[in-house]
Amino acid sequence: MSRLNLFAPEVRENPYPFYAALRRESPVCQVDPNGMWVVTRYDDIVAAFKNTQVFSSAGLRMATEPPFLGRYNPLSDSMIVADPPRHTQLRNLINRGFTANTVGSMVPRMRSAAAQIADDLMRRRVVDFLPEVACRAQIRLLAQLIGLDPSLEKHFNRWTADLVSVGSLSPEDHTRLDEVRQTIDQMERYMQDLLAGRRHQMENDLVSDLLRSQVNDNSLTDRDLVALLFLLVVAGMETTVSLMTNMALILSQRAAWMDRLRAEPALIPRFIEEVLRFEPPVHATMRLTLAETEIGGVRVPAHSVVALLLGSGLRDETRFQDPDRFEPERREPTSLAFGHGAHFCLGASLARTQARVVLEELLTRYHRFELRAERVEWNSVLNTRCPVTLPIELIPF
Repeated sequence: MSRLNLFAPEVRENPYPFYAALRRESPVCQVDPNGMWVVTRYDDIVAAFKNTQVFSSAGLRMATEPPFLGRYNPLSDSMIVADPPRHTQLRNLINRGFTANTVGSMVPRMRSAAAQIADDLMRRRVVDFLPEVACRAQIRLLAQLIGLDPSLEKHFNRWTADLVSVGSLSPEDHTRLDEVRQTIDQMERYMQDLLAGRRHQMENDLVSDLLRSQVNDNSLTDRDLVALLFLLVVAGMETTVSLMTNMALILSQRAAWMDRLRAEPALIPRFIEEVLRFEPPVHATMRLTLAETEIGGVRVPAHSVVALLLGSGLRDETRFQDPDRFEPERREPTSLAFGHGAHFCLGASLARTQARVVLEELLTRYHRFELRAERVEWNSVLNTRCPVTLPIELIPF
């Protein structure tokens, strides 16, 4: 088969038939842009996640700090682009901020914020779900978790969009590169001021906990802390906002599930798991091979950029029965949506809980979600998949 371009409009519109063709014909192969390698089958993706000695997260650093960016990007020092033992050290230092007890303690304020947003929508009816529901809810969660100022909502949206776009820019994108550099400057100043404020007066938030955190006499440096805060904002916004937006899109296309979830709220967690499988927010995560290796029966050279296509693995016919059917009552495990092994997403429980709380509050107020667009326009970022806008009419009881 000819080499697939992952940025081709028809692939962005609906990548799943193309993923299926790759799984059948070339499960490990080179694609465009730039001849990167892709791994498309579930078991091969899991194997790559486990083999951190060969499949290095330094591959992500190439995407977050390409040479033509011309400046340091704190995301490049975050644990998402670190291999063990550095990754293990960072993760151990911040683990306690994401325990089940910590997430559980945040639910009342999550619910209060979600209820206020849901009530505010009553006056609007037709809304763009992404900025007006998903982003607003997530920014309030970050304000609670980290102590960010929620009045800077527009900044957070732009900051996230700029930083996520770095991997898709080229040296010729002079205007966008200047915008990204300005964003990094602004975020660094904001995060450094936030740390200075917490050192002056500790609060009941994750930043204060991190400043106190010590594991085996290790602590986080200021550079570590700024990198972590960059990651929490960008990953939290991009992943959880995409999850909630994709959830709303699926409900607008499957109205019967609104009634089913109201009647059986215990199904909501399984519904969210199926959203994560069927339309995962993260479609690809990057790795760099540190040595020549074989995966899926194919030899991949050393120093190759490899995209682990989670969006393909979660539709793998050998793992999921009838994978192109949306079925929340399926029993197959789907945790691959948040990565695997050492790099399983630390915020997975928080993202699932946020999506559940927002959905519960919307279900008590609105009978239906009706899509008010002839077609959905999807973003053009390799790593994530989310509608650019999602005009939804919320039909109240």
